[in-house]
Amino acid sequence: MPQISASYIIMAEEKDKKEKETDTGEEKKTAKKSAVIKDEKKKEEKAGEKDKKEEKKKEERANEEDLLKVKKDALGLEELPDDIKKKLEKKKAEREQDAKKNKGRKKRKKKTERKSVPVGKAFIKATYNNTIVTLTDPNGNVLSWASAGIAGFKGPKKATPYAAQIIARIATAKAREEYGLTEVSVFVKGVGTGRESAIRSLNSNGLMIKMIRDVTPIPHNGCRPRRPRRV
Repeated sequence: MPQISASYIIMAEEKDKKEKETDTGEEKKTAKKSAVIKDEKKKEEKAGEKDKKEEKKKEERANEEDLLKVKKDALGLEELPDDIKKKLEKKKAEREQDAKKNKGRKKRKKKTERKSVPVGKAFIKATYNNTIVTLTDPNGNVLSWASAGIAGFKGPKKATPYAAQIIARIATAKAREEYGLTEVSVFVKGVGTGRESAIRSLNSNGLMIKMIRDVTPIPHNGCRPRRPRRV
């Protein structure tokens, strides 16, 4: 057998090492390239998700603004929804029919001239079952009033904030048209859900709120509590 010199063996080992290093270097380069491509894809996906989220937020804001922009009539009052308008017109027609039937029975009093009442009071009674808004002059004489039943609400819907909002609008419409009411002091009674929405509706329908006072009755000691239950 021919003898292999030590220098040749060393040369071969160094060649193998260089080849391995080049292979590992190329692998590292390819791995780096793939990692960079993955990072770029992730960034693009994140950017796309952000854009989608921003678009959704913009749409939601636009919808909220549309809801907040309530149409107003010539007096500056909020326009009632169509279904409530129909209910009010129906009730008005029923009242007119009843008046025609009872025309010969009762003699109507002569209409007195209505005074202008620019300053008055607003009494809001908000219970768990209903909400009643009453507008009066400074002496307490009633100018207009409205309850959830007048607006056509029935059952649990009578005590909702939405019902209170529409009730306040109906009451303010009559008081402003007939008496020119512009400024009120608000007296709130009860713990129903329609308290705040009724006050806001008064303000949004052109009545300037001078004062808000809570007159809900609070018991001072009150009734005797129940005895403890025997078990």
